[in-house]
Amino acid sequence: MHEFGVSRETESSLGPGWPSGVGHVGPAGAYTLDQGVPSPRVGSGHLPQASAGQVYGTPAPKPGPEEPRRSPAPAPRSAPPAVSSPVPVSAAPAPSAPTSGVPIAPTSDGAVAPTSGGPVAPAGPSFGPASVTLDADEHVSRETPGQDEDDPPLAMEALRAVQILNPSGEITMPRPDHPRVLCVANQKGGVGKTTTTVNLAVALALHGNRVLVVDLDPQGNASTGLNVPHHAGVPDVYDCLIDNVPLSEVAQPVEGIPNLYCVPATIDLAGAEIELVSVVARESRLARAIAAHPEKFDYVFIDCPPSLGLLTVNALCAAQEVLIPIQCEYYALEGLNQLINNINLVRQHLNPTLDVSTILLTMYDRRTRLADAVEQDVRNHFGTKVLNAVIPRNVRVSEAPSYGQSVMTYDPGSRGATSYFEAALEIAMRGVSTGGTA
Repeated sequence: MHEFGVSRETESSLGPGWPSGVGHVGPAGAYTLDQGVPSPRVGSGHLPQASAGQVYGTPAPKPGPEEPRRSPAPAPRSAPPAVSSPVPVSAAPAPSAPTSGVPIAPTSDGAVAPTSGGPVAPAGPSFGPASVTLDADEHVSRETPGQDEDDPPLAMEALRAVQILNPSGEITMPRPDHPRVLCVANQKGGVGKTTTTVNLAVALALHGNRVLVVDLDPQGNASTGLNVPHHAGVPDVYDCLIDNVPLSEVAQPVEGIPNLYCVPATIDLAGAEIELVSVVARESRLARAIAAHPEKFDYVFIDCPPSLGLLTVNALCAAQEVLIPIQCEYYALEGLNQLINNINLVRQHLNPTLDVSTILLTMYDRRTRLADAVEQDVRNHFGTKVLNAVIPRNVRVSEAPSYGQSVMTYDPGSRGATSYFEAALEIAMRGVSTGGTA
């Protein structure tokens, strides 16, 4: 057997055009011609097949104690004795030829198969139009969704966004026969009063209703959510309660939302409760201001502060209906009885037409059993007054005020926007079916 030594400093002594994968590294580190030995499998313990311009000059590692000893490779064929120079390129097999040396022929179905046993040759341009047919290609993996599976969720989200934004103005919610004044009240803070007020107002205004939002909270969060200026010096609801300024001079149109107006609240409102103590008919100041407004609105939402003081009493006297947002937690239920008692007192002495018409569950976390338990308790106690729509915990709802927007315009395709849209539609439908009172 004639071996050709391979220098470890140069690319190869076999010539610059020698194809890769036609020899193997011998025990002594020499590169020996091998035209009949197949390439080793990946992870078999042998050295990887040499690529063009690369020679592995170290022998293959011995198998470990856990791996059975492999039989040695077949003896390499001897080169002709007359050869005394590196083998020319033409003497080597073509790169596309099979390494097993088994002749191949196309079968009747177009696949390439060996004529006398052996592995199937890989398909390639050297074999003509025939190609290897694999059964695995007939089955498509379900781990990666196809184009048809990707489109429906995106298409549905886009459809919801168009339905909520209503750019054409063709889709309208039913308008009530007479103005509906809703007081959004709950003495517990952080249950979603302001968020509910802003998003319901925007949803109704985007679908053909004239809506007025009265920010009665000294924090002015509703004014922030609607991007209405409410810094010191801006005419606000305080001027209407204390100085009898007409509401029409204080209300500001909301930018980007047609038919929506907002009466802002500044920090001056914090001292209104003290100043209202000595005022005659202090409980009905807001009711007279709303009734004196020259334009008639379909909906008036009053965002109350988290207390049961004079500001909340003014809102209860001015409203016909009370909308109570309830957070799906135990503390929200604990203070609900006290709120209901105050509403009953206002109904008995100040506003006989006041009614708790709507209960809205907010911040619902379907992963917890507590949320389900609170929902069942509320529905068992209030019955049909609880809206079917439930507002889930959604980060988009919390992000929207930082951009001076409601979630309806910030991300109309989100779950939060869809839930508030459904709640607004349900309120509108209930008002029409009952003659203006949900």
